Amino acid sequence: MGQPWMLVRAAAILLVTRQTLALSDIFEDGKSDKEILDHLLRATRYDKRLLPPVQDTVNVGVSVLLLSLASPDESSLKYEVEFLLQQQWFDPRLKYSNQSQYDFLNAIHHHNDIWLPDTYFIMHGDFKDPLIPMHFSLRIYRNGTVFYSMRRHLILSCQGHLNIFPFDDPECKFSLESISYEMKNIKYKWKDENEDVLKKSSSLATLNAYLIKNQTLECNSNNNWRAEDGNVAGGDNGSRDCDLCQKQFKGNYSCLGVTLIFTRDRAFYFTTVFIPGIILVTSSFITFWLEWNAVPARVMIGVTTMLNFFTTSNAFRSTLPVVSNLTAMNVWDGVCMCFIYASLLEFVCVNYVGRKRPLHNVVYRPGENPVIQGDKKRDSTGVANEIVSCTNCGPNPCTHTANNGCAAESCLLQVRKKEPPHPIRVAKTIDVIARITFPTAFAVFLIFFFYHYSNQQPDAQK
Repeated sequence: MGQPWMLVRAAAILLVTRQTLALSDIFEDGKSDKEILDHLLRATRYDKRLLPPVQDTVNVGVSVLLLSLASPDESSLKYEVEFLLQQQWFDPRLKYSNQSQYDFLNAIHHHNDIWLPDTYFIMHGDFKDPLIPMHFSLRIYRNGTVFYSMRRHLILSCQGHLNIFPFDDPECKFSLESISYEMKNIKYKWKDENEDVLKKSSSLATLNAYLIKNQTLECNSNNNWRAEDGNVAGGDNGSRDCDLCQKQFKGNYSCLGVTLIFTRDRAFYFTTVFIPGIILVTSSFITFWLEWNAVPARVMIGVTTMLNFFTTSNAFRSTLPVVSNLTAMNVWDGVCMCFIYASLLEFVCVNYVGRKRPLHNVVYRPGENPVIQGDKKRDSTGVANEIVSCTNCGPNPCTHTANNGCAAESCLLQVRKKEPPHPIRVAKTIDVIARITFPTAFAVFLIFFFYHYSNQQPDAQK
């Protein structure tokens, strides 16, 4: 009879000891992370489907550390952003005490057994890595604080302003939100409330991406992706299903937003687009300094500059997104092509005018007034004397003037009409005018173009 009683007493003592250990969760030195976590996460003690039992809302502290920035294409609006997302919260069920020298438990292998916030990324883009993070860290401290960090690589579709491309600054936004828990259950907060910018890694690497500004803020309710009401425009068929779907996503959810503002490499566009365009346009002006009848040279310069400009502009515009409105690049290409084409038309006009047959078959002599030479004779005083015809000379032409051998009453003054300028002189005059007007007009366009589009920034970025 004594032996069964002793067995019952020993079992009772063992049960009390286990309950005491379960309540205090004190582990002796030498216990591994696995042994402690297996005890803390056993099914009778921990259920990952339940929120941490705290009095108020579960506060999740969030911080973002930028690791790298890259753009696969400078003319594209897709930017690659790699960052380290860190989340921290308190779970009293994971409190423990041990006599080891380690301050935290490495729970990376118990990732699927611990409650984690269902953080959802709201963005315009895609994940470069799988949705399940492969690189993460999960630490549990003695006081029940859980520190969870994971590496994410996103491809963001940014919002640019192609009407002023490449003078625009693309703006990339993405948000963090709980997909199923409302704010009364989970509330996201930035860990560093005094800072409104993201942290940057000391080894931050950039590739064709120039970050000029970043901002951390709470999401604006006006830009929330969740429906504001349950009314959905549509037909009668299936309207109840749509209303039910909208109502399921409605609610007050905690959300944090991140804004990244990039700038484009202006030097790249100046060296590949603007400077070559300026060189080609000004090269077409060289024809104004050539002789009007230098047909091969002037035609070669005009046609060559036009073809080269078409080639360079088409190669660059093939990489740009197609938009329906007028862009800065359209203005640049159109105006530059108009100048090149106008210089070619100027040569055609000059060549046509210069080849016209002059009146009275007058021979053009460089440096002379293109009026018939000898039509007017000058006296000793330098005043032109008009050629006259008088009755005394009869049908023979007169060889004297009104004040030389002919009575004034018998002389009929012959006033000749002023001869038009020689066609070659007109052609040369057109070239002289073009030498001034074309470069001046192009310089005015350059000043207006770069000043207008470089200062035209969207209201949201001013």
